[in-house]
Amino acid sequence: MSNGRSIFISGAATGIGAEVARRFLNLGWKVGVYDISEIDPEDYPTTAGTLVTGHLDVTDPEQWRQALVDFCGVGGSLDVLVNNAGILFSGPFEEITIEQHRATVEVNVAGTLNGCHTAHEYLFRARGATVVNLCSASAIYGQPELATYSATKFAVRGLTEALEIEWQKHDIRVLAMWPLFVATKMVDGMEIGSAKALGVRLGPEDVADELVAAVLYPSRMPKVHYPVGMQAKVLSNVAKFMPAWLNRATNMSFTGR
Repeated sequence: MSNGRSIFISGAATGIGAEVARRFLNLGWKVGVYDISEIDPEDYPTTAGTLVTGHLDVTDPEQWRQALVDFCGVGGSLDVLVNNAGILFSGPFEEITIEQHRATVEVNVAGTLNGCHTAHEYLFRARGATVVNLCSASAIYGQPELATYSATKFAVRGLTEALEIEWQKHDIRVLAMWPLFVATKMVDGMEIGSAKALGVRLGPEDVADELVAAVLYPSRMPKVHYPVGMQAKVLSNVAKFMPAWLNRATNMSFTGR
């Protein structure tokens, strides 16, 4: 039985999104698990919350509108939106097809824009609502061999910072989670310098733990960015005080250059 609170998660068929969904189901929430891929409800066992599943291509605003109507109801409200859907292509920039570059922008940037814009009316009705955008430590400094992915996360960072200020008057928190490499399908087969140097030290459960804490226990002072894992926390804090040339040199060292 739902406790009356609701969370809608894009890209939740596997990985981080699925782990977040399971956390909130166990807390008794109504949880929307939406993805462009097929969803198996048996992956989300619950005796406390209410599971709702559906198909969603985040690049299509009309699909967002229909999914939110189905989940929230006409004139309904939404407590938490998690813009989790994302894709990644790694390797030398020129060896990744232009279609793959453009798809990365469409899913990671346009998909997040569509989610925020379409969900606003439902978040506004809830009051005290929260938007969580999945960002990345690659938004600290542009990452070689992840150039377009990194660029999309800079866009998500900027959008998050702007909306956090703009939507404060609507009593809607907007925040971003900043993990480094996470052991999901997105990093399967990845052979780039920074991944080899830094390793894949996080699992979906690590991001889910940080996300749940950020949603349920807001900071007393406004907080927008939430680095996940010790590596991301150190890198983000050091980058605040590091001169540009040293920041560049540090990132070059991760790639073996």
